[in-house]
Amino acid sequence: MTTPGVVEVRDFPRPVPEPNQVLVEMRYASICGSDVHIVFDGFHDPALLGRPGYPGHEGVGIVVRSEDSRVEVGRPVLTVPHGQRGGCFAEFQAVDASHVITLNEGADLRRMLLAQQLGTTLFGMKKFLPADTPVERMPRTAAIIGAGSSGLFYLQHLIARGLEVTIADLNKDRLAVAERLGAARTVLEPVESIAETVLDTTGGVGADLVIEAAGYDLARAAAVEAARVRGTIGFFGYPESTGNSPFPVERSFRKSLTMEWVNGTQSEGGLLSFRAAVEAIENGTIEVDHCLETMFDLEDTPAALDAARDHGLGAAKVGIVMPGSRN
Repeated sequence: MTTPGVVEVRDFPRPVPEPNQVLVEMRYASICGSDVHIVFDGFHDPALLGRPGYPGHEGVGIVVRSEDSRVEVGRPVLTVPHGQRGGCFAEFQAVDASHVITLNEGADLRRMLLAQQLGTTLFGMKKFLPADTPVERMPRTAAIIGAGSSGLFYLQHLIARGLEVTIADLNKDRLAVAERLGAARTVLEPVESIAETVLDTTGGVGADLVIEAAGYDLARAAAVEAARVRGTIGFFGYPESTGNSPFPVERSFRKSLTMEWVNGTQSEGGLLSFRAAVEAIENGTIEVDHCLETMFDLEDTPAALDAARDHGLGAAKVGIVMPGSRN
């Protein structure tokens, strides 16, 4: 990222890992919504302009040099650096050993790539619907705004917990995946309205739990309208812009809503949510293959970021294939 909004593919010296770091030859990376905001919407760190691989923070690869005794050379790893410090969009990445998760030998790295995004949604579920929620307080109906990778992961989490889920998106292809995964109903915005649909199907009550996974101010406002009185809203989507944003405070106040915001999965002790995501992919409890259908070569990363900015062109996720994946 040379300047705001501009990403170029260049040759750089191979990074040298510092103490307690490892050097990872990357195999695959994927684009997070936060990457799009960093590149195009002013969320970047000016000091990191020109740094190779920035801002990518979802990646998998093989350790080729280790300056930390806990991680051995040759080990496949999931890399989960902080979003503002990522370097996954490059052939090689030096990353703190505390932000890699070792994978089993022979692991399908292409599929394991999704453990980063999946881990963030598992972290969110701990806030939105904790595992120890008493039966008498369990929600029965839920709505999800956004059917990208995170929204579709939340859909699977909620169905597994026994909820009836309505999900909305701007793209019919994403909604077709949601329907296949078990959504009770899908809503194609803006032709239809998630708030109106939820109210119609709940007799005007609203959903017990609404998860906003789109990252737009309009989506957050729609979440408030779709939630029932004293319901819960989980805000997962990234801020649309820096600074203050419009928000329906009065409506939220009148409904006495509980709101949870998700940030900081990379700071969780033991990186437990990412480890749980690896296990979920290994045992097949969460489907991820629908997130691997749109992949660009590293040389085409600028086009990949443009596609991600354009709602994935209908894909749930946009990924990047590294030259090392052909080894």
